[in-house]
Amino acid sequence: MSYLQSAKRQFMLYRQLGEKAIAQISDAALFQRSDEDANSIAIIVQHLWGNMLSRWTDFRTTDGEKPSRKRDDEFEPLTKDRATLMQQWNEGWDCLMQALDSIDDSNLQEIVYIRNEGHTILEAINRQIAHYSYHVGQIVLLARIYRHQDWQSLSIPRNGSASYNAGKFSEEKAQRHFTDEWLKDGEQKS
Repeated sequence: MSYLQSAKRQFMLYRQLGEKAIAQISDAALFQRSDEDANSIAIIVQHLWGNMLSRWTDFRTTDGEKPSRKRDDEFEPLTKDRATLMQQWNEGWDCLMQALDSIDDSNLQEIVYIRNEGHTILEAINRQIAHYSYHVGQIVLLARIYRHQDWQSLSIPRNGSASYNAGKFSEEKAQRHFTDEWLKDGEQKS
């Protein structure tokens, strides 16, 4: 597996994790904030959307911080409904994947700019994997808090490690191979 294939799969795993968390909560919980300075899940999604569109649109020829981006607005409660929020979510992730589909591993040492600072494409991808996973983790934590006892674990359930490990260690040793079907089915466990 190439680095680029691995990076795409990491991004898709985080996308799925966020979607599975968002699917478990009510519309009201999407927009809930603990105080006026706190981010709701909706605000985090708005920020991811704005970041993805800015970073990945024409990323090889224009700076990743587009003049049209209004980053501060991403942290205001602008989006008011789930359908619009999910449209933004999908638009951001689709922009990212289209950008990654436009390159191959031979491009990874090319320089791209983010706020006038040069990064190899490899560095830019790593930077965004870290950034997006950070925010998806926030989404998962907030969704877990809002869902309370009705939360369906997105990983190995609490007190389920022994059972999960017993199943895994009863199988033959094998290298983990990810397929597109695996990603679609969401059978991952972390």
